[in-house]
Amino acid sequence: MDELENLPSLLADIESQSISNYKVYFCLNQPDQWWEDSAKVKICEANQASISYLNEAASFPMRIIDSCSKGKGWQGKNHGVGWARKLSMDAVLEEAEEEDIIITLDADTNIGDQYFSSVKENFKQHPEAVGLSAPYYHRLTGSEAEDRSILRYEIYMRSYAINLWRIANPYHFTALGSAMALPVRAYKAIGGMTPKRSGEDFYFLQKLRKYGELLCWNEEKVYPAARFSDRVFFGTGPAMIKGAKGDWNSYPVYHHSLFELIRETYMAFDDLYVKDMPTPMDDFIENQLNQKNIWAPLRLNSSSVNQFRRACRDKIDGLRILQFLKHMQASIDRTNEECLSELLESFYAASFQELDFMRGKYKFDELDTLQLNKIRNALLTIEEDHQKKHHQR
Repeated sequence: MDELENLPSLLADIESQSISNYKVYFCLNQPDQWWEDSAKVKICEANQASISYLNEAASFPMRIIDSCSKGKGWQGKNHGVGWARKLSMDAVLEEAEEEDIIITLDADTNIGDQYFSSVKENFKQHPEAVGLSAPYYHRLTGSEAEDRSILRYEIYMRSYAINLWRIANPYHFTALGSAMALPVRAYKAIGGMTPKRSGEDFYFLQKLRKYGELLCWNEEKVYPAARFSDRVFFGTGPAMIKGAKGDWNSYPVYHHSLFELIRETYMAFDDLYVKDMPTPMDDFIENQLNQKNIWAPLRLNSSSVNQFRRACRDKIDGLRILQFLKHMQASIDRTNEECLSELLESFYAASFQELDFMRGKYKFDELDTLQLNKIRNALLTIEEDHQKKHHQR
């Protein structure tokens, strides 16, 4: 949507791929009522220009899904990135084979010329995998405001993922719609994508993870754009906008001790199959689900401890974990900076020692872009180490 200026770069990246047996589906979209909205009609016109450009410039097999021309745009509440991804992937099913691979990208995302081949090889080496959450990296733009916001957002995302990796939690993936891939068979098996106007990538990957093994490492990264954007309700763009105004309340660095409570709850699953016992998440679960005891019904419907353990993991999933962390963070008497320093000092001392400016009192707002980037890159190295070790098991 409104991506005409990014299409030349996107097409160049796709055309440079080292393999050629692919077809690209472009979904151009916006609500149909925008044609009658003077504030939005320029986006509609830009989408039409994008269709013309794709028809003229694309040199590879492709299909344009027109959800933007008059009478073809989204109707009512069913619109947004979730519907665009669903419509595109559903269209793939019309001609794809079971073992073909669906790769999702956004128009403002860059990839190297080995990306398609690396994803293909990854699934070849891991035929049991049902999906891939590819590693990502936001390149800096040179804009102080955008760079500071994206670096702070990555610090939030990577510290969150590292803590989940550290406690060996199955929901350690990072959800980016521009960095997902999966076999067609897996898409069919989970009943496709549930369209949401924001966060569709998170719910989609969570559904895949509940179905089977989700890969979280790939030899090639994706490079999403770091830009202010309000076209979705939450995610990278809106987080950057809020952050630029000094509001990071929705994206804290959660204290590492809270993840120990999650680990303790997960480790209790086998014992809970035998009898009820308290877990650190009981009060939260009771209030969140409005249910006194969730374990008894799961136990009743499980014929083995393995089945019960999986039922527990499905119930206390990535969404519940995030909600629990948000609920508990208020009780932590630490700043975001202190939470990050304590995580690194406690578990990744070598990385912490290299970040000398983090020792003592400091504030993210007072660090320069170079220092923030050093933190981001240190967290990237730690996260990739976790990803590689898990991938090689």
